[in-house]
Amino acid sequence: MSDHGFGRVITAMVTPFDEQGNINYAVAEELANHLVEQGSDGLVICGTTGESPTLSWEEEYQLFQVVKKAVGNKAKIIGGTGSNSTKTAIEATKKLADLGLDGSLQVVPYYNKPPQEGLYKHFQEIAQSVPDLPIMLYNIPGRTGQNLLPETVAKLAEISNIIGIKEASGSLEQACKIRCLTDTSFVIYAGDDFLTLALLTVGGVGVVSVASHLVGQQIQTMIKAFETNQTKQAIEINLKLFPLFKVLFCTTNPIPIKAALRLQGWKVGSVRPPLVELSTELEKELKLVLQDLSLI
Repeated sequence: MSDHGFGRVITAMVTPFDEQGNINYAVAEELANHLVEQGSDGLVICGTTGESPTLSWEEEYQLFQVVKKAVGNKAKIIGGTGSNSTKTAIEATKKLADLGLDGSLQVVPYYNKPPQEGLYKHFQEIAQSVPDLPIMLYNIPGRTGQNLLPETVAKLAEISNIIGIKEASGSLEQACKIRCLTDTSFVIYAGDDFLTLALLTVGGVGVVSVASHLVGQQIQTMIKAFETNQTKQAIEINLKLFPLFKVLFCTTNPIPIKAALRLQGWKVGSVRPPLVELSTELEKELKLVLQDLSLI
């Protein structure tokens, strides 16, 4: 792993569907290549943005292979193989390792709300089952119902193949505490686009992004500007993109980003139930922001 883990800008890629609601693997290939050409150092496949809760494991394994083959070594391909069952997560992650992907994203177990010791053992067992596979933890308490505390993250960071975290608690204080408690080789990624620049100021390296579907190069430029002490430029880019960062979360992700991609002409299809399409009112808001940024 480099000093930047899987890179600076990692796109949490949507899963394209056809009109019947099946995965459109051809569009997935095309979109993956486009994202890499437009500034993504890596792609998360079958994460939250990829609608993992409504994908079968068979669909996920096929999508992993399709995207990895399409992109090759041009970017890191990270598969979401987390589960609220430790056994299931281990099985899925072993399969992912056999498929030759570059890493695994492991979400905090959802719904069953394990205590911190249970969270530690869950991730420890997964990591030990695939000792050569880099693993990124994923903390998103708004979806899982449980917060992975900085002290637990610090303990997990001592495991050699747990290399970083996607920190989506929305708390800059929490990210700062993780940075204080871990070695600098442990990488911290923003899990919210609007906090990317702020996270860099407390020792983060980049973002697992939704907006990078549309503005990957600009996010790269912002991060590099910050790293080269061009703070004024970084702030300007962040403020320019802020309306986009917000409108893409005007309702449940990935509803808005799929609507935005369709407005750009991408055949990514609808979202799977129980998600629903963007309302007419919210689509108007989205269109205005995309037009202001010359994205449509």
